[in-house]
Amino acid sequence: MALRFTKMHGLGNDFMVLDFITQDFELSSEIIQAWSNRRTGIGFDQLLIIEAPSDPGCDFRYRIFNADGGEVEHCGNGIRCVSRFALDQNLTTKTSLRFQMPEGFVETTLLDNHLVRVNMNAPIFEPERIPFRAAAQAITYPLSVGDKTFEISALSMGNPHAVLLIEDALKAPIRELGPSIENHSNFPNRVNVGFMQVMDRNN
Repeated sequence: MALRFTKMHGLGNDFMVLDFITQDFELSSEIIQAWSNRRTGIGFDQLLIIEAPSDPGCDFRYRIFNADGGEVEHCGNGIRCVSRFALDQNLTTKTSLRFQMPEGFVETTLLDNHLVRVNMNAPIFEPERIPFRAAAQAITYPLSVGDKTFEISALSMGNPHAVLLIEDALKAPIRELGPSIENHSNFPNRVNVGFMQVMDRNN
C-alpha cells in the first residue's frame, strides 16, 4: 500500500511524520529501524505519529518512536513539528492544540511567524517518576560510569533527562559519556543526556 509521510526537522532534530487519522498501517520495530536507515531507508532521528485521541479533552494523540523502534515518552522538537503538521495537513484549523501523551498532555500554540510555542509543563524531580534509581530526592546525584563518578541532576520533562554541569560546553565529552549515561542501569527507561555550562545569571 502507499503510505504518505512527511520529513520535518526542529533545530536539526529530524523526523518522519505519519498521519494515522486519515490512513493506517501496522508498525513494527523492524519496519521503523528499516525506515530510519539513512543509507537504505528514509532516515530520521525519530518517527512521529499523530492519531485520534482517546481523551476527549485533547485534539490529537502524539506518539514518538526512536530509530531503534522503541517508543519513548516525549520530544519537545517533535511536538513543535507535529503541531505545524496538523495545521499544514488540514487536520485542524485551530492554532492552540492539546496533545495526549503516554503520561498526561502537552499544549502548543502556533504563532503568526510560523513558530510554535510549547508549554512543556513543570519539570518532575521525584526519582520514581522520572524514573531514576536513587535512595532519596536530591538536587544532584553521584553517578558512577566506568571507573569515574560524575555529579548529575536528574529530572523529567515528559521524558528522562540527566544534566551534567561542565566548564566548557564546546568541549563536552558527548561521545565518551553520552551513550554510557543514556544506558546506565539507574535509568531503567534510558535517558537524554545534556551538558550545561553556566555563563552568567541569565545564560
